[in-house]
Amino acid sequence: MNKRAVTLYDVAREAGVSYQTVSRVINHSANVSNATRQRVFNAIKQLHYVPNKVAQQLAGKLSQTIGLATTSLALHAPSQIAAAVKARASAERYHTVIAMVDNPHPQAVHDAVKQLLAQRVDGIIVNIPLSDTLASATRQLAPQLPMLFNDVSPTCQENYVIFDPSLGSHLTIERLVSLGHREIVLLTGPQDSISAALRADSACKQLRTHQLAPVLTVAGDWSAKSGFDAMTYAMLQKKRFTAVVVANDQMALGALRALTEAGFSVPEEVSVTGYDDTSDSAFFSPPLTTIRQNFSLLGQESVEQLLTLIAGGSACQRVLPVSLIERETVATVQASQPSAQQLARQLKKVALQLEQLSQ
Repeated sequence: MNKRAVTLYDVAREAGVSYQTVSRVINHSANVSNATRQRVFNAIKQLHYVPNKVAQQLAGKLSQTIGLATTSLALHAPSQIAAAVKARASAERYHTVIAMVDNPHPQAVHDAVKQLLAQRVDGIIVNIPLSDTLASATRQLAPQLPMLFNDVSPTCQENYVIFDPSLGSHLTIERLVSLGHREIVLLTGPQDSISAALRADSACKQLRTHQLAPVLTVAGDWSAKSGFDAMTYAMLQKKRFTAVVVANDQMALGALRALTEAGFSVPEEVSVTGYDDTSDSAFFSPPLTTIRQNFSLLGQESVEQLLTLIAGGSACQRVLPVSLIERETVATVQASQPSAQQLARQLKKVALQLEQLSQ
């Protein structure tokens, strides 16, 4: 004989409260004292009560589920943010369902959001790089549903929790210029990425304040391979440079390998900076100077703000700070300028490597 499922009435009886009080606790109502809330939670745990999601949804109640639309979890930043979202949501007794997209094209983004809507989520976090226009269009897919964005411009009119998109590049350029660097290459992220565009624009703007401009700008796709390819291409242009500003740490890893294989010494001949401060960047060779973004904080704060929106709270537009982490890939320009003979030797080596790869 099957065991009878535990109901809200069982929980209410165990906690010594009314059915309505248990319902308010489960739906995160503010009109419950902490002591009563704890009694209800203890009863839920004691009885192993599991809410009937289907019944709740049919009754128009909250599903205790949030959705996360995200780019590829194979990349460091999205995976770290997703882990933080799931952990924080779980701590608040919410489930998380994820819809992943391979690119930020409008149809792919809309399909991901619709996939989450089909699962009757209470709110959605969108961690996909979107223009202001596309973010607003995405929001209109479910105008009444709380939705929050992680990768948009500060000019966006929707709810968001984002990192300061200009501070990181500002700190990087200022540090390099203070060390005497004037010839700087930019290895940027994908051209369709809002974050990549904002970082590159900020770097160029900061260079202009010193009457400077990038020696060269080459785009990658966030991967280590694209960093290697972009750095190799930059070296083949035979332009003199003393520093390389890279859009993220994974691309910086590829750039470091390209420089090393071409015979450049980092940081003695060329300084290199990354962005993100991934857990591995301190163990690169040399350890990478980079911009730290606290992905765990972003994920946690996003869940907290989304739950506030679900509960009827006010709009949220929060910008989180970033910081410069100095390690061993940056040095003064006096120690960073290769001689003409060294540059010619290194370019010849790069050309030979490319010839071998094409055979």
